[in-house]
Amino acid sequence: MSKETTGRLAAILTKHQQALLEGWTGAMLSRHVRRDKVAEGELQQQAAQFLSVLAKAVEKGQGYDIDTADWQDVRRLLTEISQVRLRRGFTPSETAIFIFSLKEPLFSLMRQELSGDALAEETLQTSTLFDRLGLYTIEEYQKGREQVILRQQQELLELSTPVVQLWHNVLALPLIGTLDSARTQVVMENLLQKIVDTGAMIAIIDITGVPTVDTLVAQHLLKTVAAARLMGADCIISGIRPQIAQTIVHLGVNLEDVITKATLADAFVVALKRTGSTITHAQDDR
Repeated sequence: MSKETTGRLAAILTKHQQALLEGWTGAMLSRHVRRDKVAEGELQQQAAQFLSVLAKAVEKGQGYDIDTADWQDVRRLLTEISQVRLRRGFTPSETAIFIFSLKEPLFSLMRQELSGDALAEETLQTSTLFDRLGLYTIEEYQKGREQVILRQQQELLELSTPVVQLWHNVLALPLIGTLDSARTQVVMENLLQKIVDTGAMIAIIDITGVPTVDTLVAQHLLKTVAAARLMGADCIISGIRPQIAQTIVHLGVNLEDVITKATLADAFVVALKRTGSTITHAQDDR
């Protein structure tokens, strides 16, 4: 884009900033369902700030390439606005309206200030610019949402792999759901840390809630057992159902050096014996 074209837009933004601000905020508020006063005040503040940094970027820039250093402040502001709207529960469309709503009042002023080829050229270039800014806003919104989803997934992984102390020197790790590489890493870290914290001698890994056991799941279990042994704790795998037992045999997975039990209760009895504890039943005096 030529310097002349950029100068025309910069002049319009500077000369009619207040009129643009009023027309723009009015257009946005007419499209928003959220009409509380705090949101309106924040919206006007964001709009005024955006018009200011936009005018500076257009004035000092040699073109409308928003990836250049001249547009850094504009990109930063749009990122902040996208993140705020994400936290407030706005949709991507509601977020993009922040940019696209400025087109109508801006084009109206351009028709008053320009004519002929200058108007046609400036309208085309400005429309392309705002399309890019709108897409950038949506992209930043999506990046923020992906980060939230990843953080929530990590939190769910940690919550879904609790390590509990059943008895002195005995830990239990009940697994529910699919055991993939990412979850195995969390399982291993939580178990090893708990072994360090408690000095446990036995760790029971219960897979009753694991729907299927394939070669990959079996390998993950063996890695966890090996890591626990390096920390000085033996592992017992419980929850071996008939179907899982047949699958393990069919896959040729070697679990000969690992104690396995059908139920968590059976595994707990073995763990107590190996730690020198005993279970006694109270006599019925009736």
